[in-house]
Amino acid sequence: MCGGHVALVVDAAAEHLGVEDALPGPCPVCGSRTGVRWPSGTTCSTCEWAWGDVPDGELPPPRVDVVYYLRQRDDFGDRIKIGTTANPRQRLAAVPHQELLAFERGDRTRERRRHAAFAADRFPGTEWFRTTPALLEHVAAVADGIDDPWALHARWVSEALALRG
Repeated sequence: MCGGHVALVVDAAAEHLGVEDALPGPCPVCGSRTGVRWPSGTTCSTCEWAWGDVPDGELPPPRVDVVYYLRQRDDFGDRIKIGTTANPRQRLAAVPHQELLAFERGDRTRERRRHAAFAADRFPGTEWFRTTPALLEHVAAVADGIDDPWALHARWVSEALALRG
């Protein structure tokens, strides 16, 4: 290719860098159908997994512990559950709630710290807490800038897969 044509190709490609577009198929990590084009290739727009990289199917999924915040409004009032799990889809399916407020990376140690911080508002013998301004402020800080907690979790799983090699 001559220099002039190379310049045309570079200019045309530069117009599409960082552009969100449909992936050729679902992301193998999170299932998203949208990606972003970069000079090095296309990445999933949700979890940033490089399109074309295949997770090793023989390895178990990476463990990503999260502290979750669920809101429940019922006959018992307005309350928030602070819990932890390595499998949030399975766990949240088993816990009645109306709204997933946020995910925070962390295990039982972080969960215990959150329980201690809001101990005065805890319903005795449970992981449920009264919905107070202080607790809502904390949840808002954890969720700051995150529209979809599931997209954040997908990114954490993707990062864990990438670090595993």
